[in-house]
Amino acid sequence: MGFILIIPFAFIVVIFGLLLLRSPGTARPVLDARGNPVPNGISEKIRVNINGVQQGMFVRSTDTTHPVLLFVHGGPAMPTYFLDQRYPTGLEQDFTIVWWDQRGAGLSYKSDLSPETMTVQQIVADTVAVTDYLRDRFGKDKIYLTGHSWGSFIGIQAAAKAPERFHAYIGVGQITNQLESERLAYGFMLNECRMQRNTKMLEKLQAAPFEMTVPLPKSYLAIRDAAMHSLGVGTTRDMRSVISGMFIPTWLDREYTLGEKVNIWRGKWSAHSDRLWNEVLVTDVTIEVPKLDIPVYFLLGRHDYTTSYTLAKTYLQQLRAPLKGFYTFEDSAHSPMFEEPERTRTILTKDVLKGTANLCDIE
Repeated sequence: MGFILIIPFAFIVVIFGLLLLRSPGTARPVLDARGNPVPNGISEKIRVNINGVQQGMFVRSTDTTHPVLLFVHGGPAMPTYFLDQRYPTGLEQDFTIVWWDQRGAGLSYKSDLSPETMTVQQIVADTVAVTDYLRDRFGKDKIYLTGHSWGSFIGIQAAAKAPERFHAYIGVGQITNQLESERLAYGFMLNECRMQRNTKMLEKLQAAPFEMTVPLPKSYLAIRDAAMHSLGVGTTRDMRSVISGMFIPTWLDREYTLGEKVNIWRGKWSAHSDRLWNEVLVTDVTIEVPKLDIPVYFLLGRHDYTTSYTLAKTYLQQLRAPLKGFYTFEDSAHSPMFEEPERTRTILTKDVLKGTANLCDIE
């Protein structure tokens, strides 16, 4: 009996040891084409006091004189920097790219964070404060701001609040009216399962009917991500499972320590993450932000049903801004910068940095 108990214990010890070996927690260097460190490059993993809370970020660039680009990740509370290894964006070639882990997420997770500070308004304020830190550190009057998914909900509000700090705002998988987006996604998934004769998933979706309520029905939330990813309309077009596509890769990442990896999922599964998500559902961004005083660009995957492609396109048509660019990524779902990185870089360097835009998709 004792021997039988030793076997699973030994297995746990081995897994723990392997995870420790995979978790040195040091930033990977920025290298040139020959694998040598770039002379004027930067690769840092740092923590900075932002509005009274130590918040972490990864800073990468082949040249610290590059324009600064702040990336506001999705979730809530789900950093996606680890995906940059599986799906290299190459953004450090053109920008000093800052992958910030928001308050309550990843490097910035703290178990004793007051619930009163975990609000949309606070994270918007944090975004502005991180921006000011980066402007001061790199000697920039303005920086570029990118928001992805939940980060687009935060980012576009930060851009509206402090436009004088930003050259432009780039929304990737832009949130608009998320409750309506969920309704559209549910209808699409039902129809797609019928067309594909995916009886098993269809029955699961029918057993978890969507309702326009906040919070969303638990039965729907339990099947939502699995259904989206099985149909190729989730995080990326080729990611068919959150477990294999997101959960396991976080544990294999080498730039987070083991404790920091635990904190990624503590933050993601926390009560404050649920509260923030519900706040997204009751907010219509098209009403909250009817205008921006800076150029705005939307980068959207044709197959994105995590946030509605159609609603985002309609929003940008109505949004008042000095310059607007809309870009459809035909082979992408929710994350064009990871799925089609070369085209993303081309848009950023040819249009965003030069202050021009592609208008044909929204005319």
